Amino acid sequence: MKRTSFLLETTRLDREYTLDEISKKTKIPFKYLQAFELEKSNDFPDEPYCSLMLREYATFLGLNPNEIISIFRRDYAKKICDKNNKSSFFSFTPQFTYTVVIALLIVLFASYLIFEYVKFNHPPKLIVNWPQYSQIVEIKGTTNIESTVTINQDQVVVDQDGNFAKKMELSTSEAKIVVQSTSPAGKSTVEEKILR
Repeated sequence: MKRTSFLLETTRLDREYTLDEISKKTKIPFKYLQAFELEKSNDFPDEPYCSLMLREYATFLGLNPNEIISIFRRDYAKKICDKNNKSSFFSFTPQFTYTVVIALLIVLFASYLIFEYVKFNHPPKLIVNWPQYSQIVEIKGTTNIESTVTINQDQVVVDQDGNFAKKMELSTSEAKIVVQSTSPAGKSTVEEKILR
């Protein structure tokens, strides 16, 4: 079974051509002509240039280019595939891009779920603006918008920005005020102060 290298070299020698002459007439670089004849598969050009150059070389020598390319592929298909696979290991193929996008979406979705879980199970923030003591005081503050607020066990309305306020009349010279914010998960934050 004849190999491509043998057919090319013997035909070239029969026609009394040197590789330099063929390179000048076909514009195929000398190193590739030499690689075809010496079976230096590491020096073959990448596809589709390899097949195009081989076709041009075979046509110049008067050989059937389709037959030469078929024999060449039979002899070197595995080596060419391995070489191309190594060079394109990190190339952005549609499958690689699809896999990366799906992986990113999974990571983002998992991060969102973890964030929401932590937020749901975390006690709400509670900031109270304590007033000076007087007969009538207004307790104001901010909390999470989903939370419910009680001041001395009386429920207070929380607006869409998380603000709340309640006016109270103090009957004694010393009054203990307890403000509690409770999240939907039942977690609470408590602030208390004795007004004098």
